[in-house]
Amino acid sequence: MKRLAGQPNDKNIAEMLKLIKDADTVELKLTVQDTDHRSAIDSLEMDVLDAELRQVVFFDTPDLKLSQNGVVVRARRGRRGGDTVIKLRPVVPAELSRELRHCDSFNVEVDAMPGAVVCSGSLRGKANNADVKLALLAKRPIRKLFSREQRALYRQHAPKGLDIDSLIPFGPINVAKLRWTPPSFTRFLVAELWFYPDGSRILELSTRCRPDEAFHVLAETRVFLMERGLSLTGKQETKTRRALEYFAHLHRGES
Repeated sequence: MKRLAGQPNDKNIAEMLKLIKDADTVELKLTVQDTDHRSAIDSLEMDVLDAELRQVVFFDTPDLKLSQNGVVVRARRGRRGGDTVIKLRPVVPAELSRELRHCDSFNVEVDAMPGAVVCSGSLRGKANNADVKLALLAKRPIRKLFSREQRALYRQHAPKGLDIDSLIPFGPINVAKLRWTPPSFTRFLVAELWFYPDGSRILELSTRCRPDEAFHVLAETRVFLMERGLSLTGKQETKTRRALEYFAHLHRGES
């Protein structure tokens, strides 16, 4: 992940422009500090009854060999059905194959949060909720959750000899997701509250846009959130990293 320290400057802007020019989408993210969860829900007028409940499970090794090699394997269960993803992070879009870039299920996205920006490529698929649960319980081979194209991408980028069925399920993590348009704001926001097994939580706010409107949307969103009292300078932590590190410690028997 490329770190962008402090306020935007010419170098930081140039780096962001370089990353987004070949991306398909840009997602702007903000981790809300624990002490601000209640005030954020109130000031942004979130209706928790509209939230969708999901379960997320990652697959890796106790030493996070996949993550350390830039590969994320994930499955989700949800009210509207399950889905899967093989994600490469970080990626250089120009180095990806033409076949992959033209695949309808593959998306190159730049994730930008205060102080950091990273470009990733995700190959998505659908899954049955019951099948995801069986894989989580080690009662169904992990490979059965993923399409032929996803398995091929995994073999191409995973460490040599690390079979997908040898991975360990990391989860489940319960998630409440809300997609809504706050009053007096012109764009939709997404709030995801992740509940980790140790009782900790991460509340993330995000919105997606086209690369050509990223800086305008970033400025508009920053002003909107600041006017509602949300801090943009607090420590940022990604949902995936927290999950992987928690379960890796658990499987290694560390406290």
